[in-house]
Amino acid sequence: MMYIIIIIAVIVLWAIFLYNGFIRLINQAKEAWADIDVQLKRRYDLIPNLVNTVKGYATHENDVFEKVSAARSAAMGAGNIDEKGKAEVSLAGALKSVFAIAEAYPELKANENFLSLQTELSDTENKIQASRRFYNGTVRDLNTAVDVFPGNIISSIAHFGKMEFFQLDNEEAKKPVEVKF
Repeated sequence: MMYIIIIIAVIVLWAIFLYNGFIRLINQAKEAWADIDVQLKRRYDLIPNLVNTVKGYATHENDVFEKVSAARSAAMGAGNIDEKGKAEVSLAGALKSVFAIAEAYPELKANENFLSLQTELSDTENKIQASRRFYNGTVRDLNTAVDVFPGNIISSIAHFGKMEFFQLDNEEAKKPVEVKF
């Protein structure tokens, strides 16, 4: 009788341990996603300043500036992780167009405000990449725990599901935005 109580107690403690592990992983993934959101917001806030600085030198490039503005709005309004990834691909492409324009204007490349914005944007891109790696690592750990035995038993009982990775859709978009000095 005593052995049965000990076995039941061990099983209950094991289930509690696994359940708490899932909660921990889910909370880490949510925190990691919040870190990505913070860095994306920072980038969204830098873009209008960058566009306005470039506009002062390249006034005839309005279609590029409109594309950047539209891509920024789409990225800010993206709902789920998949939509966010697709919108970020579009925004990265639009930003590359802005930097291509800047290459044609040597006086713009020497502008102190433009150089400062480039530095901040480059720093933000690095932080986004690091945040994305941390998020995807946490999601990988959670998804593995949901799939493997004995975690799959607890995850199905508690209705813990897998989370989506934050991926960019194409190889070109996976490269960071090139910021040249």
